Amino acid sequence: MSRILSVSGARPALFRPSIAVGVALAALATAMAPSAHAQSSPWVFRARAVNIDPAEKDHTGLGLSLSRKTIPEVDFSYFMAPNWAAELVLTVPQRHKLYSNGQRIGSVKHLPPTLTLQYHFNPEGGFRPYVGAGLNYTRFSGVHFEPAVQAALEPTITKNSVGLAAQAGFDVMLDKQWSINVDVKKIQMDTEVRSKGTNVGKFKIDPLLVGVGVGYRF
Repeated sequence: MSRILSVSGARPALFRPSIAVGVALAALATAMAPSAHAQSSPWVFRARAVNIDPAEKDHTGLGLSLSRKTIPEVDFSYFMAPNWAAELVLTVPQRHKLYSNGQRIGSVKHLPPTLTLQYHFNPEGGFRPYVGAGLNYTRFSGVHFEPAVQAALEPTITKNSVGLAAQAGFDVMLDKQWSINVDVKKIQMDTEVRSKGTNVGKFKIDPLLVGVGVGYRF
């Protein structure tokens, strides 16, 4: 013991700075290690296949309806707290067939990004249900009518839609990053239909969206 002590005491200039640096690095590593494991990324990316089922309440007297369709969809969610997240849903413009009393009269494109605020009930569990509410903005474009309909009625659909959105869903965690997601949304969506420049009524679409996909937490 005395020999070890004498060796340590023989070179204080070399060992004291090294010990100080080592202690500082160990303290820094100890401080950083728990936070790196305890705090996961606040960002979640999901990709889903979504079935759009329009409710269709036509107030134009034309018996308008849209075709059902399954579309690709992605969303980015940011967790502000373990239970609270903001979700932005995006897709590409989707074309739907447009019918009047069951007969196809044309088609229309719509782009419906949706922003919701979500509450997650079990953020640390394997099964993570949530509910949310927010706003939808739908841009209608690419309206096309059959030549006979266009000649007779000169119809137009130009008014974009802003409406409320409600959702419920859940994530089933496969590991710390990957998950299976099921999501259901109800969206307020409508537009105005004009014939020869005159407003003939409102076409309420109000679709129900049911999606299934995968999620990844960065």
